[in-house]
Amino acid sequence: MDVVGKKSIMDQIKELEREISQTKYNKATQHHIGLVKAKIARLKEKQLSRSKGGPKGEGYSVKKSGDATVILIGFPSVGKSTLLNSLTAAKSTVAAYEFTTLTVIPGTMEWKGARIQLLDVPGIVQGAAVGRGRGREVLGVAMSADMVLLMVDALHPEHADILVKEVEDYNLRLNQRKPDVKIIKTSKGGLDIGTTVKMTKLPIETAKSILREMSIVNAQVVIREDITADQLIDIIENNKKYIPAVTVLNKMDLLPQDALEAVRRGISADICISADQRVNLTELKDLIYNRLQFIRVYTKEAGKKADMNEPIIMLEGTTIKDICNKLHKDFVTKFKFARIWGSSKFPGQIFKNMGYELKDGDVIEIHVR
Repeated sequence: MDVVGKKSIMDQIKELEREISQTKYNKATQHHIGLVKAKIARLKEKQLSRSKGGPKGEGYSVKKSGDATVILIGFPSVGKSTLLNSLTAAKSTVAAYEFTTLTVIPGTMEWKGARIQLLDVPGIVQGAAVGRGRGREVLGVAMSADMVLLMVDALHPEHADILVKEVEDYNLRLNQRKPDVKIIKTSKGGLDIGTTVKMTKLPIETAKSILREMSIVNAQVVIREDITADQLIDIIENNKKYIPAVTVLNKMDLLPQDALEAVRRGISADICISADQRVNLTELKDLIYNRLQFIRVYTKEAGKKADMNEPIIMLEGTTIKDICNKLHKDFVTKFKFARIWGSSKFPGQIFKNMGYELKDGDVIEIHVR
């Protein structure tokens, strides 16, 4: 047992979380709550570092394929396997009892020219992020995915909040982007915090207390957006993955329309479906495709016209280097320059830096040594 004094780390975390839940948030308490959250983050990191040295169980691994990977996460028997089989040619075992899926089952959904890999993983339960029900192995697969599909049973909407908490406890941030904050540690000089916006959610003194609690006492910090204490802690830890997500309410056929709509609003589900009855699956395919924010990039050879009928499907934020990796591994090591038509300042602009970010509809001509 991990023990600090007479209390285990887990007991300390639960005690601090209880303190936050019992403290009303307002201007008078926000400094204290921010500091308590920093203490919880520090304790969780300590717990994680100790557990890494323990016995390791068998994990899950799957080779990524296609243009993007979507992981299906939900409680046991929520219908993930049925959905996978309905959207792809995969054959994931389906049965009316819990924990049917015991490994990762991949399938490929082809939609609007994109090949999207869907992963059916074992159902997770409350406590998954700390290892219950092999939850850490399941959530570990999500760290390499491009999207999370949270699947909730219409008869158990209470599972939605639990799923989000487990995923977030495993360092995934759903439908968020990384806050614009830069921290440069220095050898002396204390904490110098500069802001370019008005801070309404996190007072500067609270930010300093959080930094000190997390062992940063000398640093230059630039904050370019109105962040919360939780967001600052995420930046300090620097181990979060920001990923799009879709919340799907399954088994819509088991509730009357008015009750179903109330449940959908209550958990802010993006769509209601019936995987078993194949209802709203076309709409779900569109939602997955759009939420992934695909872009189409066209390639051309020097002296020839681009083939505008065969785009390469990539994710928003794709760079020249990503395209080179997609086409051939040697393109990166032998890269000389690329010409870009579309988002460049002028047609055929030369880029010698592979970090240039491409936009939808761009045409690229790659030159190698």
